[in-house]
Amino acid sequence: MSSLSATVQNIFNEPGCAKNGSKSEAERKKGCTKLLQPGSAAGGCAFDGAKIALQPFTDVAHLVHGPIACEGNSWDNRGAASSGSNLWRTAFTTDMNETDIVFGGERRLWKAIKEIVDKHDPPAIFVYQTCVPAMIGDDVNAVCKAASQRFGKPVIPINSPGFVGSKNLGNKLAGEALLEHVIGTREPDRTTPYDINLIGEYNISGELWQVKPSLDELGIRILSCISGDAKYREVASSHRARAAMLVCSKGMINVARKMEERYGIPFFEGSFYGVQDSSDSLRQIARLLVERGAPQDLLGRTDAVIAREEARAWAAIKPYKSRFKGKKALLITGGVKSWSVVAALQEAGLELVGTSVKKSTREDKERIKEFMGQDAHMIEDMSPREMYEMLKGAKADIMLSGGKSQFVALKAATPWLDINQERCHAYMGYVGMIKLVEEIDKSLSNPMWEQVRRPAPWEALARAKLHMQSPAAEITCEPALAETARRARKICHCNTVDLGTIEDAIYAHGLRSVEEVKEHTDAVGGCCKRRIEDILVSSPSAMLQAAE
Repeated sequence: MSSLSATVQNIFNEPGCAKNGSKSEAERKKGCTKLLQPGSAAGGCAFDGAKIALQPFTDVAHLVHGPIACEGNSWDNRGAASSGSNLWRTAFTTDMNETDIVFGGERRLWKAIKEIVDKHDPPAIFVYQTCVPAMIGDDVNAVCKAASQRFGKPVIPINSPGFVGSKNLGNKLAGEALLEHVIGTREPDRTTPYDINLIGEYNISGELWQVKPSLDELGIRILSCISGDAKYREVASSHRARAAMLVCSKGMINVARKMEERYGIPFFEGSFYGVQDSSDSLRQIARLLVERGAPQDLLGRTDAVIAREEARAWAAIKPYKSRFKGKKALLITGGVKSWSVVAALQEAGLELVGTSVKKSTREDKERIKEFMGQDAHMIEDMSPREMYEMLKGAKADIMLSGGKSQFVALKAATPWLDINQERCHAYMGYVGMIKLVEEIDKSLSNPMWEQVRRPAPWEALARAKLHMQSPAAEITCEPALAETARRARKICHCNTVDLGTIEDAIYAHGLRSVEEVKEHTDAVGGCCKRRIEDILVSSPSAMLQAAE
């Protein structure tokens, strides 16, 4: 069993990583040796990443060894769905206190494991190492090994204390734990030429079940999904699959690559978001299976299913395209969704003004350029203030993002749709694409937005009162005051004479020229000439002369 530091170093040397693959051999051996920067775990620590990656194991007990706050912060934070046991939704923690920190928490961990076995008897227990027990030196590996022997069931240590790095590193540490302790430890009851693994798919809101009917129709069996709706036994026997699809390379590329090295399982990275990506992924799966020995007719049957499902999807989406004409969307997400959802939105007829790439790989960025062009607006990091100004300036008609930025959109009175792990709707596959379009249309056309953009009733009343109290409002309401204000206006910037004096002189003496006006008034400056001429043209005397 390798140490935590050796495991982290091994992950940073990942040859499947495009950034690492571009280095020289000497640089690759060094790995990513730069020190962690303060705030690198602000978007989620390594423990959080490991927990959300493995929590969708539905029949496993997930035990967090640490203070209760660690379990509270990660409880149910990925909206995965289960078709079987709901044990994964039960929070287990050792709830370490000050005494445990002084004397060690290994005894408390042992008691917690025993209590879980006695009360729930799960097929396996995952024990998550957090910062506090890691810093005081609790030997979680030894406790788990002893518990496995004592209780006759796998007790798997997940060494991912939060201080080692970001959430993405935690995803990979979770994958390493599966490779070391779970995958390949059991044999499946049966195998077929159509067995596949889905890696990095978490069945958010039941998305996996939107794709599964098409796979079932083709006879393709999901031997294991890592880790959406996963059962321990399925993942333990996943080494017998014939092919694999990697859904999120940012999270578990180390799992896909090492399974290919150890068990000869070829894989590709694909997406089930959008019509075209769904079709491409089905064809890729069929091609890999045929290359591994599946009957050749699988390719033809796959094309037939794709043609039928595409026709249904395009027919359902067509009415919305005219409604989306000219509408612009801002996509704030990361990883595989930064490019796969772009394709789906473009298929729906929306224009993308930008997509975030903070959590995206170099391959993800290249795919974005394929969809949006070489001048694609890829956002590395956008502050809430910049996001607000962009939405308030109507540069985007709708924002698709995670829950953390929804309040920015609401403050800007802009439609918003959840596209991240907290969402309540599933958007995968052909059916999911139709659902995505429907939800976008509901958000854009909701009459609420027109109402919330209006001033609040009390604000409108305050403005009206302020207006009524102004001198201009008094003049408008009183004709006599309005006439007095009009006559008091100075006719020129020299301010020597007002309009009322000029008009009175014209009416009293029947004046018809500038010289005559100057003789009877104080308008002696040459600068007043043009204004006096305008007054003379519009005076009753001028009109009478024109009539004669």
